[in-house]
Order: sequence, then structure tokens, then C-alpha cells
Amino acid sequence: MRARNMSVSPSRPTDLHKHRNLRLRPASCSLSCRQAMCPRLMVGMTRTLDVSRDLYTTARRYIAGGVSSDARRTAGVPLYVDRASGSRLWDVDGNVYIDYVLGQGPALLGHCPPAVVEAVTAQVARGIVYSAQHAAEARVAERLCAMVPAAERVRFNTVGSEAAHASWRLARGYTGRPKILKFEGHYHGWLDPVLYSVHPSLDDAGPQDHPRAVPGTAGQPPAADLVICPWNDAEALAGLMDEHAGQIAAVVMEPVLCNTGAIEPDPGYLKAVRELCDRHGSLLIFDEIITGFRLAPGGAQEYLGIDPDLSVFGKAMAGGMQVSALAGRAPVMDAISSGKVAHAGTFNSQPVGIAAAEATLRILDEQREEVYGTLYARGRQLMAGLREAAAKVGVPMLVDGPGPVFQTYFTDAPAVRDYRDFAATDRAMMARLHAALLDRGVNMVPRGLWFLSTAHTEADVAATVGVFEDALRSLPLG
Repeated sequence: MRARNMSVSPSRPTDLHKHRNLRLRPASCSLSCRQAMCPRLMVGMTRTLDVSRDLYTTARRYIAGGVSSDARRTAGVPLYVDRASGSRLWDVDGNVYIDYVLGQGPALLGHCPPAVVEAVTAQVARGIVYSAQHAAEARVAERLCAMVPAAERVRFNTVGSEAAHASWRLARGYTGRPKILKFEGHYHGWLDPVLYSVHPSLDDAGPQDHPRAVPGTAGQPPAADLVICPWNDAEALAGLMDEHAGQIAAVVMEPVLCNTGAIEPDPGYLKAVRELCDRHGSLLIFDEIITGFRLAPGGAQEYLGIDPDLSVFGKAMAGGMQVSALAGRAPVMDAISSGKVAHAGTFNSQPVGIAAAEATLRILDEQREEVYGTLYARGRQLMAGLREAAAKVGVPMLVDGPGPVFQTYFTDAPAVRDYRDFAATDRAMMARLHAALLDRGVNMVPRGLWFLSTAHTEADVAATVGVFEDALRSLPLG
């Protein structure tokens, strides 16, 4: 395996101070534009939603449920976005929001970074779909393999669910084993084989050390050859791997659990996982759809210092365009090269998405000091501000995570280490906080997750902290 270039390692807190005054070259609207928008982000702001309400009425007539993804379901009127730039969203009613959803994480450089917009616009003029090879595809593959520690070969897909599903098939095909071990609370897409035990009812979830495989939806077939394990529990993992010895093709995880909070692995946990996989002859798969390129140029595997056998990437890889990737060690990936394991798709390496990926990865690679210095500085500043606001209001709240992505929890627990800890937090109150923030011009992921971009400024952070404190005071916390 190639040696890592650790010259910029945002995983080391002692390195963070040197990044605090760095700035990425502008990837958003101008300062005057930001100043013009700031007055709309006022304490106690009440949104008008007349146009959004009319659109939702029409949408419910023709779109099942009125939205095109279950993640956008809401008790009220969903957010109808008119445009986005930098750290801001504008809705169809003219309301302005500081955005910490960032398209569920992809807009790492902010919305509509000029270099990506330019690359996409130029490619659209050259061709939208080829269903053939093209030069940029090879360049992006080469750069990705140079950036990611455990990437020696790559195959492109369209969305993260496809890449995750392909990794499971490849693991089974390469090892000749039937079973996949996944962790409770981890999300690997919405396809039938993988949508198990993401956020199950604890009444159905089974024992803590031996969870059941709980389907995520009606219409799913019974779990076939799937083993569910609690996260951050090396002893439970060792027991389950012994129980299913010789049968587990791969252990699959989000290396930082971002679909259930923003939970980092305990010290030494991933090292134990890597050793158990090696001992049992099982592959280790990192689902880096969220963490890839967000935590470091080489993803969570660089941030944490552990190499998987296979990884899947998406989201931040192309700044929001629909591109994902399956990458890994050459001997494993060569099971695809040889034709032993099938992998196909009309829109794989679609040229417009690849153009966006090329522009995005070039910035993340060549401006890595500036990019990751800004991300970690802004994230840590915002986390500290939210903690201070919660303390002033007297609310029991945990703010935790790496920085470029983090989670707020209503809990008096000192830590959240796994799905069952997350399930014990006050998620209903978090939903109320989300609504209160949205009414005041701040958009976070409804479950309490926050994504940072290089377009977020110190002024954004200060405004957000003020709004956050006011939103907390508006909640029925007594």
C-alpha cells in the first residue's frame, strides 16, 4: 500500500491552529452580497410561505407524497428552493437561509463554486451522455487513486446506493463467501439488500450484543446472509465473527457514523476491526459517501489512519453532481476487471458529472491546506458557539463530531457512541429545533446534523449562533 502524505492532516488537533486564518479562493457570492443578505437572518424572523404552499398543493396532486425522496417528508410545507450560492439558499418566497444541509453534504466548496460551474457548462456544450469512455474519466480515476490511501483501482457509478451495492457484490464474488456484516445505525443506501437496521425500533432491534436484522420498509424480502452488529463494540464484533467464521465476505461500515449522529470510532476500535477482518479473511469496506473528501483529501481512511480493502465515494466528490465511485485494492477490484463480478450502467462515468468531479478534486487536492484549514476552523468555531448558546439557555445538549460535519443532540449523556445511544436522545425536540431554526433563516439537517463548507464565513457562524440561542429559547423545554 502506498505511504500516506501526512503533510496536512486535519485529524490531528495540534495541526488545526495553523489553518485558522487561511481562506479558500472565493467559491460563493461577494462580500457585499453576503452583507445584503445578513439582515434577513434576524432573531425571531417569521417566514412567508405562500408560494411554497401553493406549489406543495400542486405537487401532492401529481407526485407521490408531494416529494421525490422520503428524506424530504415534513409535517408542514417542505422547503422549495429557488437558487443557491455560496453558503446561502433562497426559497421561492424570497426567504434566505444560511445552509448547513448543503444538499446532504455534497456542497463542500459551497453552492455553485465557479470552477465547477465552468467545468460543467463547458462539458454540456461538448456532450451530456456518451455511454463510452472519455479522457476526463481516466484523469479523475488517476487523481482519486493518488488522493485516497487504499484506492488502487476504481469503477464509477451514478449514486451512492449503487456503489454500496456493488461493493457488497464484489466482496461476495471475490471471497466466495455469502454473508455481509453491517452495523446497527449505519446506512448504505435504500436498495433492498442493504436497507436493514438503520433506525429500527428498539422494540424490534433485539439484544444489544446480538441485534436482529430489521427491514427498513414494507416490501423488502427477508434479510439473506446479513449479520447485524453494534457499533463501537470490538468484543461483540469478535463474537459474531467467531460465530459466523468462514462465512463473512465483508465487514461494512461508515468509518465515522454520519447517518446516525456524527459518531467517531472509539480509540483503537478500527484497528481492532482491521485485525479481526485480517484474522478471519474478511474484507473491510468503508462507506465514505459522506466522509469521503469531507474529513481529509483521502477521506476518513486518511483521517483515521486505517486502510480498508474497498471504499465507496459520492456526494462531495463532484460537488453535488451525480457521480459515485467504488475503489479498492487491485487484487479485489480485478475481480471486476476479469469479468468474474459484473458491474455495468448506462450513466456510469457520465461526462458532465465527471467534469464536476475533475474540477472539485483538483481544488481539494491542490488547495488542500486552505480547504481543510477553513473547514476545520469554521466547524470547530460553530461547535463551540452552539455549546455556549446551549449552556446560556440551560439546555442539556451534546455537540460532537469531527468539525466539517458534526451533530447536536438533546441529551445529558456525556457521549453518544452508537445507534442505541442516539435513539435515547430527544429526537422530537430536535425536530422542533429544526423548525424553529428554519423559521429564523438557518437550515440544518432535521435530525441535528450540520455540514460545513469553505463558503461559510466567521460572520455566518456568528449569525448562526445568535439564531440558535433564540431558537432554543423558543422551545418548550420546561
